[in-house]
Amino acid sequence: MIDTADALTAFAGSVTHQAEIALDTEFMREKTYRAELCLLQIAFGSTAVCIDPIALPDLASLVPALTGAGVKVMHAARQDLEVLLPAVGLVQPVFDTQVAAALAGFPSQIGYAELARRLLGVELDKAHTRTDWARRPLSADQQEYALDDVRHLGALRTRLLEQLAAKGRLGWLEEELAALGNADALRVAPEDAWKKVKGLPALDEQRQRLAQSLAAWRERRAIERNRPRGWILDDLSLREIVVRLPRSLDALAGLGEMQESVVRKCGEELLALVHDAGISDPPPPLPRRERPDPSLLATVKRLSDIAAGVAAELAIGTEVLATRRELERLAAGRRDVSLLRGWRADVVGQQLLSAL
Repeated sequence: MIDTADALTAFAGSVTHQAEIALDTEFMREKTYRAELCLLQIAFGSTAVCIDPIALPDLASLVPALTGAGVKVMHAARQDLEVLLPAVGLVQPVFDTQVAAALAGFPSQIGYAELARRLLGVELDKAHTRTDWARRPLSADQQEYALDDVRHLGALRTRLLEQLAAKGRLGWLEEELAALGNADALRVAPEDAWKKVKGLPALDEQRQRLAQSLAAWRERRAIERNRPRGWILDDLSLREIVVRLPRSLDALAGLGEMQESVVRKCGEELLALVHDAGISDPPPPLPRRERPDPSLLATVKRLSDIAAGVAAELAIGTEVLATRRELERLAAGRRDVSLLRGWRADVVGQQLLSAL
C-alpha cells in the first residue's frame, strides 16, 4: 500500500517507462455526482501495488505513466477512465480486455473473474465485492482482493492477442479501442443530459425543449453541489413536470412523485423553467403514440436475421456486431451508423445495404 508522497514519487519513477502496466480502480459514487476515487491498483512485471488516493489526493506524479506511451491494460475500462479523468487526465492508450474478449467470441459483458477462469484457469476470491473502499484502514485481505484485479490483466492481454491474431481480428480491436481515446465521451454535457432521462413519452417540440432545460438545470446543480442528480430531482418528477406543466407551487407540490423538499428549495426555479418554455395554457395534448410501421418492423427483422447469421458464422455475440438501435436507424434510412464504417462495413454492412 502506497500512502505517502515519498513512496508515490519513488514508485512513479519506476513505472513511468514501462511498456505495459495493468490498471484498475475502486470508487464510490452513491452520495456524490463525481465518483470518489478510493483506490488505484497498478501492476507490471512481478510488482503489484495499491495507491491510496484518499491519503494522496495529488496524483500528478503518475500522469506521465498513465498518459504516456505504455499500454494500460484494463477490464471494462470506461467507468475507470471517467473516474481517473479529473485526477490524471485521459488515460491512454488502453487495452480493454472485455472489449477484446467480445471480439474473440466471449460474452460481450463478460466479467474479469469469469474471463480469468476461462482463459487462465484462475479462480478469484469474490469475498470483498461489497467492500466500502472509502473506509480506512483496509485489511490485508481487502488489499489482496484489490491487487488480484490487476495481477492477471497482462496474461489476459497476451492470450487475447493470440486468439485475435489467429482469427485475423487485430484490426477490429484497434478500431474498437480507438473509441476509448475520446475524453468527451466520458463527460455528460448539461445540454445533452435530457437524452438520459428515463420514462419520457413522445413529446411535442415545446415540451422537448422544457425537458432539455430541466435536465440541464438539474445537471448543473448536481455538478455544483457534487450530489447525485436524482437527489436534486428524480426522473419521475422531471417527467411529471414535462407532462403536466404545473404553473404554481401548489400544482408543483401536487405532482404525485414530487418531494416536498424539492418544492421548498427549488420550486420557484422549476416554475420559471416551465414559464420560459412558453407553452400555452391549456397546453397542447401529448403526441399520440404511433403504432410501429409494419413494413419497417419487417425490414428490421430481416436485417436482424442477417446480422445474427453473420455473427453466428463469426462466433461472436450479435450485439457486438450490430445493436438493435443501429439496425433500426439503418432500416429507417440513416447511413451515419457504425454498421457502415470500419470492420463492420466489410463484415456485414454491405450485406445489409444489399438487403435494403
